[in-house]
Amino acid sequence: MSAQFTLDTYLNITFSEDKSIAYLQFTKRDEQFKCSEDELNLFLRNHQINHGIEIATLSRIASHPEEFMFNRTPVAMGDQPQSGKDGRIEFVFKLSDEKQHRPLEISDGKVDYKELINLNNVNKGQLIAKKIPPEPGKIGFSVTGEPIPFKPGKEAFFKVGKNVVLDSEQTSMYAAIDGLITLTDKNKVNVFPVYEVNGDVDYSIGNIDFVGTVVIRGNVLTGFRIKAAGDIRVVGGVEGAELEAEGSIEITSGIIGYNKGYVKAGKNVKSSFIQDGNVVAGEEVIVSQSIMHSNIRAGKNVICNGTKGLIVGGSIQAGERVVARTIGNSMSTITNIEVGVLPELRNELVDLRAQIKQQMDALDKTDKALHLLNQLASTGQLSQDKASLRLKLNVTKKSNLMEQTVAKDRILEIEKTLEDTGTAKVNVIRMIYGGSKIVIGRYTRFVKDPAERVSFYYHEGDISMVPYL
Repeated sequence: MSAQFTLDTYLNITFSEDKSIAYLQFTKRDEQFKCSEDELNLFLRNHQINHGIEIATLSRIASHPEEFMFNRTPVAMGDQPQSGKDGRIEFVFKLSDEKQHRPLEISDGKVDYKELINLNNVNKGQLIAKKIPPEPGKIGFSVTGEPIPFKPGKEAFFKVGKNVVLDSEQTSMYAAIDGLITLTDKNKVNVFPVYEVNGDVDYSIGNIDFVGTVVIRGNVLTGFRIKAAGDIRVVGGVEGAELEAEGSIEITSGIIGYNKGYVKAGKNVKSSFIQDGNVVAGEEVIVSQSIMHSNIRAGKNVICNGTKGLIVGGSIQAGERVVARTIGNSMSTITNIEVGVLPELRNELVDLRAQIKQQMDALDKTDKALHLLNQLASTGQLSQDKASLRLKLNVTKKSNLMEQTVAKDRILEIEKTLEDTGTAKVNVIRMIYGGSKIVIGRYTRFVKDPAERVSFYYHEGDISMVPYL
C-alpha cells in the first residue's frame, strides 16, 4: 500500500470559499498513524496546493499527529488581495466649513472668532481643487496558485456648484469669478460673489437678498431679513431677524431672538449663544456657550460643549446626536431633547395627526348631514337643492376618506423610520437636571433626579442611561 493511498485514507483537504486557505482534517483517527513531512507535502501538491504551504505546520503534524486529529488545521495560506485606494478630491486649502475651523475657545470661556471670519476668497481662474485618481490594489493568490482579483478603488467626482469650471480632463476645478468658496447642500462647491456691509443691518441698509455670500460687520436688528445663496457671516449679533442661507451661517456675538424671526441654513449654524431663538440647520448647530429657551432643529447634531455648554428650556431636535455640558437647571425648567429622526419627519408626524383629527371632525359633520338628507329622501321629501347637496356631501366624504388613508399610510411610514434609532445619542458631559425630557425615536424618558456625566441611547424597547465615556 503506497504512502499516498494511506494518507488519502486518513486525511481530507478543504478550502475557504476563495481558496485563500487550505485546511487539513483527519477523517480517520488512529493512534498508530505515521507519516513524514515530505509525504504530507506531496499529499498537498497532489491536491493542487502549491502556494503558501506552511512547512512548520507540516513538520509538527508529522512529528505529533495526535495533536491535530480533532481539529481542522490551516496548512497553506495564500496571499489575500489588497483593495485599491479610493480616489479623492483634494482642495488646495482648508475650507472654512471644516470642523477644525470651529471658533477657538480661550481660557475664560470667550471665543476667538478670528478664524471664523477668515474667508476663503479666490480670484477668477484660481485653482480650487484637484482630483486624485484611485490607486490600484494588489492581486492575491489562492493556495492552488490561481489569482484572486482585488477590489478596485472608486473614482472620486467633483460636486460642481455655481461659478466653478473643470478643465478638459475633468481633473481640476477652477473659480469662474472672483468671490468666496462656499459649500452648499450635498457638499457642492460654489464660488459666490460677496456682499459686505460695514456696520449694522438697519433701516439705512434694509433687507438683503443676494445670489452670493453676505458678510455683515455689525449687528442684524429685529424685523430685518437676509437671504443668501451662499453663506451668511455676521461679525456682530442677531436679534429677532430672519436669516436664510443655502450654505452655512456664522454669528460671532450670538442670537437674541425675542421669539421672533429665525435663522435657517442648508448646512451649519455656528453661534456663541442662542436665546429665545428659532434655528434650523440641514446638518449641525454648533454653540460654544448656551442655548436658552429656544427651538433648535438640526439634520445631524446639536453641539453645545464649550466652557459653559448649557442647554436650558425650549426644544432641541437632532437627527443623530445632542452633546452638551449641562442640560436643564436646578429649578427643573422643562427642557425637551429629541434625537434619532430628522426633525422634519417628527414635525410632519405631528401635523399629520392634527390633520387626521380635523378630517375626522369634518367627516362626523358630513355623516350627520347625510343622515338627515337620507331620511328626507326615504320619505320622498328631498327637494332638488337638497338632492344636489347630498350628492356634493357624498363626493366630499369619499375625498375625505381617501385623504385620511394617504395620511395614515404616511404616519406608518414615518413611525417605521422613528424605530431606526441605532446611532441616536444624548451625551451629557457634566450634569442633567430633573425636568428634562429625552426622546429617542418613538420612546420617551423623563429625567426626575440630577445625574452627572451620562449618555442616553435606545436599547431593547427603552431609553438607557449609562456613564458618559
